[in-house]
Amino acid sequence: MGNQDDKERAGMKKQLVISVMSKDRPGIIADITGVILDLGGDLADLNQSVLGGYFSMILIAEFDRKITAEDVIAGISHIESENKIECAIQEMDVALETEKKNLPSETFIVTAQAINRKGLVKVMGDFFYSRNINVLDLGTTRDNEQYTMIFQVDLSQIDSLQKIREELKSLGEKEQLDLVLQHNDIFQATHEVSGFVETVSR
Repeated sequence: MGNQDDKERAGMKKQLVISVMSKDRPGIIADITGVILDLGGDLADLNQSVLGGYFSMILIAEFDRKITAEDVIAGISHIESENKIECAIQEMDVALETEKKNLPSETFIVTAQAINRKGLVKVMGDFFYSRNINVLDLGTTRDNEQYTMIFQVDLSQIDSLQKIREELKSLGEKEQLDLVLQHNDIFQATHEVSGFVETVSR
């Protein structure tokens, strides 16, 4: 039934993943979302950040099927701005609502904190890759010398959760990392999704 609903829904609407990057300035969010509104788009999800003075945003918006990626790019290109706004767009194959429902049941959150140094993200990336663990989402932040990483990972291919806990403990001791593993449902129940990096790093 769900697949049929998706197909019927897809016949009326399309969902576009829109990625935007530019040097940060006041009003850029209003400008970009204004283009979406002018094209009759409805925002479904949005994530934005500013790193090193550069603004980046990835959003999912729903449009009538007559609206094309080129229409959105043209709208964004006409925004009056001193700095170039780079944009990339991809149409979703599966509805966002379905993607969220299809989150693996064995989705876990790994938080990692350490005194900042080069290569910390690679250390964690190597750990997951060597165990065929897929990283679904990642957020990082640095507060003075404290570096925090939060990984959302799929552990459905793991035979033993206890073994992963032990291996994370060993990794933490070796790399001087404070590591915590918890199920995604527990994490979501105790943290605000939109500000989870800030919450954990306090």
